[in-house]
Amino acid sequence: MTESGTGPTEGYAAGSPSEEKPYLAGFACLVGRPNAGKSTLTNAMVGHKVAITSSKPQTTRHTIRGIVTNERAQLVLVDTPGLHKPRTLLGERLNDVVRETLLEVDVIGFCLPADQKIGPGDGFIARELKEIQQGKRRPVVAIATKTDRVDRQRLAEHLISIDQLGSWDAIVPCSAVDGSQVGEVTEVLSSYLPTSPGPLYPEGVLTDEPQMVMIAELVREAALEGVRDELPHSLAVVVDEMVQREGRPADKPLLDVRVNVFVERSSQKAIIIGRGGSRLREVGTNARQGIEELLGQKVYLDLHVKIAKDWQRDPKQLQRLGF
Repeated sequence: MTESGTGPTEGYAAGSPSEEKPYLAGFACLVGRPNAGKSTLTNAMVGHKVAITSSKPQTTRHTIRGIVTNERAQLVLVDTPGLHKPRTLLGERLNDVVRETLLEVDVIGFCLPADQKIGPGDGFIARELKEIQQGKRRPVVAIATKTDRVDRQRLAEHLISIDQLGSWDAIVPCSAVDGSQVGEVTEVLSSYLPTSPGPLYPEGVLTDEPQMVMIAELVREAALEGVRDELPHSLAVVVDEMVQREGRPADKPLLDVRVNVFVERSSQKAIIIGRGGSRLREVGTNARQGIEELLGQKVYLDLHVKIAKDWQRDPKQLQRLGF
C-alpha cells in the first residue's frame, strides 16, 4: 500500500522494458523517535543482522550501513540514533549525528510505529525534516512500522494521522517482524535514488561497518536485555583487542576477544555482573553466539565491567569511548 506524491526517479516505472531502466544506487537514512523499529527494519531489508535491536529505546549509536543489492538498484541504509530532546552531552552528539546524516543521503525514511499514536516526538522530527527540506530538497517516505501489532482499523487511523503530520513523497506500512511489505519499502526507497553506472559496493557485501564496532554492538545488545530502563544510556562497550590464539590446529582456530563494558556507577556494575557473576556469564554466552556467527569461527570472549563515572557528560571520556 503506497500513496505517492512526487514520482520516483524517471525510468523506474513498472512495466517498462528492463533494458531501459537505469541502474540506481545511493544512500537512504531511516529516522524516527527512539524504538520506532529502525534497526529491526534495517535488518529485515538487508536479510541479515547488521544493526542491534533491543526492547529498550536509544540503543543505536553508530551509523551502521546495511546494503541491499538487486539487479535494478543498490540501497545503502544508514541507521541512526533516534532523534530526541537531549538531556546530556551524549544526547546532543547523537542528535548531531542524525542531522549530519540527513544532509548527506539521497532519500529519507521516517519510521512511525503503528502501535503508538503520533506524539510530540514525531512532531519534533517532522519539523526537523521540514527545516532540512528548506535547504536541499530530499524525498521523504513515511513508513508505518510494526503493523503486525495492530488491526486494520487501527492501521487505517494511523495512516491518516501520518498523512496529516506532513507532506510525504510516499506512505508505506510494513512489519519487519512478519516481513509484510518489507520488499515494498526497499522498492519505494530505491526508486528515489540517483542513477549510477553500477553498484557502490561489491555484490554480497552487507555492511561496511568495521568488525570491532559490530562486535561491540553485539555485546551491548546482549547486555541491554532484561535490565532496568536507565541502563541503556549508561552503557558503553569497547573492544580492547582481538588476537588469534597461538598453538591451535589450523582447522580449529580460536579468536580471543577482550571487551570492556563501561557503566557510570557501581550499582550499574552490580546489575551487569549479577549475583555471583551469573548475569555477566549470560551476556557473554549470548554475545559470543552472535560474534561467532558474524566471524564464522570459534571465539573466546573475555568481558570486563568497568566504571567510567558520568562519562555521558565528560567530553574527554566521550571521545575515549568513541563518541
